[in-house]
Amino acid sequence: MLAPAWPLETERLLIRPFEADDLEAMQAIHGDARVVEWLYNEPRTPDEVKVLLEQKIAGTSLVADGDWLSAAATLRDGGALAGDLAMRLVSEEHRCVEVGYIIDPVRAGQGLATEAAGALVRMAFEQFGMHRVIGRVEPRNNGSVRVLEKLGMRREAHFVENEWVKGEWQSELVFAILDREWRR
Repeated sequence: MLAPAWPLETERLLIRPFEADDLEAMQAIHGDARVVEWLYNEPRTPDEVKVLLEQKIAGTSLVADGDWLSAAATLRDGGALAGDLAMRLVSEEHRCVEVGYIIDPVRAGQGLATEAAGALVRMAFEQFGMHRVIGRVEPRNNGSVRVLEKLGMRREAHFVENEWVKGEWQSELVFAILDREWRR
């Protein structure tokens, strides 16, 4: 079982498990159409966010391939929820995880996604002993592509129109970084 040593701290963020008190801020983030533009889901209703938050509160460790670990990225200055972070165990045998991040659009463009995702990558390598970390993104999601590039990830794959999402064929870029590359 892989369980983080909480909290993770960065220059501007405190990353911790989700709590019931995060519901209102989660609704503001997940109910915003700008947030879900490149995700599989539409903006979430309050009831959907409540269920999602319950899942995130329960997602505190990685036990088996496919498990998701969730974390709240909060501002060190004031404690406001700035983002929703996730890590999926792709393969325990091959020591590979995927990272994901959603930043409150009110705080977009401030480098918080890079800072938060960087903390997840660091945790994957330094706490969990992973060999490889990946990120997947729709190519038109320029901000997210830049985050993965800033983390030192290389583009390894471009799947052209590989998924039917929200009434259109969407493509997918896969980025990755290895433990030895991260340590440089």
